[in-house]
Amino acid sequence: MDPELIGLVDALLRTATRERRTGLLRLPPERELGAELNMSRGALREQLSCLAMLGFVNRTQGRGTYLQVPDASFMQVYFSLARRFGHLGPAQFEQARELLEMSVVAEAARRATDADVRSLRDQVDAMIEASGVGAVEEATEADFDFHRLLFGIVGNPMFDFLHEGFAHVMREDLTERRARTLRIEQRAGKPCFETDRVHYDIVDAIERRDPDAARAAMARHFELWRSLTESVKSAEAAESAEAAAS
Repeated sequence: MDPELIGLVDALLRTATRERRTGLLRLPPERELGAELNMSRGALREQLSCLAMLGFVNRTQGRGTYLQVPDASFMQVYFSLARRFGHLGPAQFEQARELLEMSVVAEAARRATDADVRSLRDQVDAMIEASGVGAVEEATEADFDFHRLLFGIVGNPMFDFLHEGFAHVMREDLTERRARTLRIEQRAGKPCFETDRVHYDIVDAIERRDPDAARAAMARHFELWRSLTESVKSAEAAESAEAAAS
């Protein structure tokens, strides 16, 4: 955000009033606001539209214009565009996600309640059940929900913001990777997706309130993902070679 827009936000904060009933920050009508800021209505509307696109302003017909903190879609859009422009790649997203989750899971082990542990275990059960019937998208959603719960236990909105951004930009890749890995494991006769089962180790460590064990279990989770991904690539290469030979 450029300095001019930041200056406008500061000015808007000074003119906004907090509604007693909703707690929302409401801006004055455009004519009054333009006079207060010494801006033409056209220039003001253009700037407000820009802030609305960024998620800082909510304009509701019949109610008024409100200042707000952007939700996770702000980070989702940024990460998506950064990836499309080639500024950030899959490996960078994976590394950042892994480093963040290693810290989060340790803190979750310190803060989790018994109810949190039960919720986490329920999500692992859902993952395994979905994977067992080949429901890849449902298993992926249960996986994301598991990690979302971890971030929720920590209770830091900044971490939640980052997690939703990572989940959004990596969802398609992780779903495809899960489908490919599940197919290979099913052919090998394995009864359960290995990267689902390792989540139980994470839950067990959190239940013991052991941050070091939780961090180690999360590290095994990511290492297993990398190992299985390489196995899938090797298996698919072998299948392609066999098909070409026949």
